[in-house]
Amino acid sequence: MSLLKRIGADAPPPLPSVTPANVLPAPGAAPAPMVGTGPLAPVVGRSTNVAGSDAEQDKMLDLSLQITDRILASLGTQTKLEHTAESEQMLTNSFATIYRQTGVALGADQVKQLYQMVLSEIFGFGPIDSLLNDDAVTEVMVNGPRMVYAERRGKVALSDITFRDNDHVLKIIDRIIRPLGRRVDRKQPYVDARLPDGSRVNAIIPPCAIDGPTITIRKFTKNKLQVEDLIRFGSMTREMADFLHACVRSHLNIVVSGGTGSGKTTLLNVLSNNIPEIERVITIEDSAELKLAGEHVVRLEAKPAEIDGSGKVSIMDLVVNSLRMRPDRLVIGEVRDGAAFSMLQAMNTGHDGSLTTLHANTPRDAIARMETMCMMAGMDMPVDVIRAQIASAIHLIVQQTRLADGSRKISMITEVQGLESGTVVLQDIFKLDEKGRTPDGRVISEMKPTGVRPKFTDKLEAAGFKLPPSIFGAMAPGRH
Repeated sequence: MSLLKRIGADAPPPLPSVTPANVLPAPGAAPAPMVGTGPLAPVVGRSTNVAGSDAEQDKMLDLSLQITDRILASLGTQTKLEHTAESEQMLTNSFATIYRQTGVALGADQVKQLYQMVLSEIFGFGPIDSLLNDDAVTEVMVNGPRMVYAERRGKVALSDITFRDNDHVLKIIDRIIRPLGRRVDRKQPYVDARLPDGSRVNAIIPPCAIDGPTITIRKFTKNKLQVEDLIRFGSMTREMADFLHACVRSHLNIVVSGGTGSGKTTLLNVLSNNIPEIERVITIEDSAELKLAGEHVVRLEAKPAEIDGSGKVSIMDLVVNSLRMRPDRLVIGEVRDGAAFSMLQAMNTGHDGSLTTLHANTPRDAIARMETMCMMAGMDMPVDVIRAQIASAIHLIVQQTRLADGSRKISMITEVQGLESGTVVLQDIFKLDEKGRTPDGRVISEMKPTGVRPKFTDKLEAAGFKLPPSIFGAMAPGRH
């Protein structure tokens, strides 16, 4: 007999005031028979994992989902409930009643685990709740019902989290985007969204996702990282931190460049902490992630188009509008299109001290990317004119890199020195030197100054920052 038939099709009787403890075996009682052929041992800290065979895990998941459906039906809703004390009490009462109706006998630990699985389905985001609540996890990637990957400390590994089927994954996608007024269907098969804690979500479904619906979640860091944390992690040196502090305070325009998942936004957040609180800062992002320390901060976020295709507000639109808001600085989460031209215009017209990020693997690639993005703005300008704009607007490129062992480090801090013979001239101030690997696979590296003082040293000194020669290399003769 299937679990569904054991649960029954009739509506449950009136719900008594009970707790999950009422359905647990009494202390000292003989162990109850388990679902499946073997024991279902709990996995500490994993609300949706059950040790044992795949069949046993599937039965536990199937049971939790059927109980969930019955609870929602008994409460007169088919959607996610608001998590309040009252709703959790209703859930507790319903769970105890409906579990007893199943006729399934589980041990105390399994009942607690089953209850947590139901709790996650109704109040949370189903099977991936345990990963979202794990502070060590920085990224969650659902490639399908049976392939859920998680990144911990820079390493990606297949987890033992599972969904029941593709429909279950689609249900969780809908739960994420419904409160945001977003949609995903065959006409619009992908969507960007944000969880309540700020974590970024991308979902894509068939026909574009050939093997089934896919979810990618970049988790939002609960504890805001400070520069001391990055120094402790080995992401930068004290000398780099002091130099970048002086550059931000001196109103240099800085681009943070790096690949996907290299830590660009984290570094941008840390750099923005150096902005004086009295300055008016406008932040512009696709999905709001930046958390600036100052009080005089206005946060703007791009808006996707409505169902009929109208109402889209792009990063470029927000950059243009922000110039009418009397900003002291602009902090743009990421430029990826024609907004780059508007950003350069802003930097060249009195908004020094602005910061942004873009995707590129080296500072030279970052310059090329900016050229390409400026052309996307639709302006019919020669490349030399665009390069002149870049050379006069950008002072510094900070290259963020994710190394082979998963660690994230600043690999280059590069000055944009100007334009010579139609080429943007770059000069590395700091550079990461990779020396090899340890037996356990960690990258051995050293961050070193190149011995060259930047041409904008006078600008730093005018702002009150006379950096010691040791920052750039004690033996360097210097250049002013």
